[in-house]
Amino acid sequence: MSLSFDPDTIPLPVGHFIGGELIPAEGGIEMRRPSDGKSYTDCPVAGPDLIERAVDSAKAALKASNWGGVRPRERTRALQAWADLIEAEAETLARIEALSSTRPVGQLVAGDIAITAEQIRFFAEFADKEGSELAPTDDTSLGMIMSEPYGVVGAITPWNFPVSMAGWKLGPALAAGNAVVLKPSEMTPFSAIYLAQLAVRAGLPAGLINVVLGDGPTSGTALTGHPEIAKVSFTGSTRAGSAIMENVARTGVKPMTLELGGKSPQLVFADADLDRAASAIAGSVTFNAGQACVAGTRLIVEKSVADRLTVAILEKMKAARPGPTWDATTQYSPIISERQRARIDSIVRAAVAAGGECLTGGNSMDHAGYFYEPTLIADVDQANPAIVEEIFGPVLTIQTFETEEEALALSSHPTYGLASGLFTSDLSRTIRFARKLEAGTVWVNRYSRSRDHILPTGGYKRSGIGKDLGREAYLANRRTKSVLISL
Repeated sequence: MSLSFDPDTIPLPVGHFIGGELIPAEGGIEMRRPSDGKSYTDCPVAGPDLIERAVDSAKAALKASNWGGVRPRERTRALQAWADLIEAEAETLARIEALSSTRPVGQLVAGDIAITAEQIRFFAEFADKEGSELAPTDDTSLGMIMSEPYGVVGAITPWNFPVSMAGWKLGPALAAGNAVVLKPSEMTPFSAIYLAQLAVRAGLPAGLINVVLGDGPTSGTALTGHPEIAKVSFTGSTRAGSAIMENVARTGVKPMTLELGGKSPQLVFADADLDRAASAIAGSVTFNAGQACVAGTRLIVEKSVADRLTVAILEKMKAARPGPTWDATTQYSPIISERQRARIDSIVRAAVAAGGECLTGGNSMDHAGYFYEPTLIADVDQANPAIVEEIFGPVLTIQTFETEEEALALSSHPTYGLASGLFTSDLSRTIRFARKLEAGTVWVNRYSRSRDHILPTGGYKRSGIGKDLGREAYLANRRTKSVLISL
């Protein structure tokens, strides 16, 4: 059976998910499908009272189930059963997500959802393998560093990869023994509800995952500022992350994991495999139409090969063909909203007005929905808006260099340091640049994550605090206390 579907036939779990039950709700924020611009439902907005109810549900579930205190292997088994059910329900989950998001249904089943199940299994295995430690002391005492869950974690996820980002937050928090109150983006909320429903069906205690829908100013502020939320985990823009930090500081002190914006460079040297580099670079800005915080939107290439590489990238970018997210053959995504498409266009036009040359693209696509052409802009300096701003769209800039020092200088961004790419066949140069690039991730001769979930992700500068994925993400959901016993 084809994965393609009629978007008007998909039932959606509209409401909030609290205590293992869907709480129906009406009204709220009008939602439009990115693929055709059609209004199809409203996203409810949770106020402080509903946030309070969700937090109370999480606390009650922790107490009743003793989730943080059971044999760790029991948590592992429950999470593995949940991952199995996510895989079994992949097509249903994919259709719910594809309806409202920028993610094509075929890519969801083969990519996002399968990877989410893998990541939950990955974190599940930490439950009985990470714990307390004995500390070296003299023989008249016993020192211990005890590890325990925080309690209730408040998580907020973005709209660009809704299922994957929910897995990033839920997997490590639950494996570490916590409960979670999750607020997905108001643009793509319903796949998170279905994920939580699957968790209860898989045997996780009802109330351990609560999903509240709503916007940032109302729902997000109430969640992150709630006194019973012991830790906050957020993925989204640097502006929103700054607002969350301010809110937490105003309402109380608590640890935070923030994975924020990026303006990532890709450095290409003359000794690189240019065909391989062209495919990776073009793919990094056409995948999900560039709507990824790690998108490699700043190409910095050695001058002697710049023309050849540019031709290869142009060919690949021009091959992008738009299609609705409910078509299984679609490879090129829409922009999430008309507002975001207009923002992309305004930055592109400002970049050209500031002296940039648009080699391809630079316009909305003549297609139903919110599509924007893959765009390549040359002749930009460090002050150009296309270099300074995180565009969050399919826009790539090109700058050239002649020396390593010049390449490093161009790669540095005053605001962001999330990811970076390096294309070279010189091992010594690889090590030098891996040490010097100001980014939390350095990809060499590739520009994408793998399914090696042990590798953490997180940024330098204003690209974030802490790490998602990897052992670091699990440990970030546990707190430690020191114990010293006189014998």
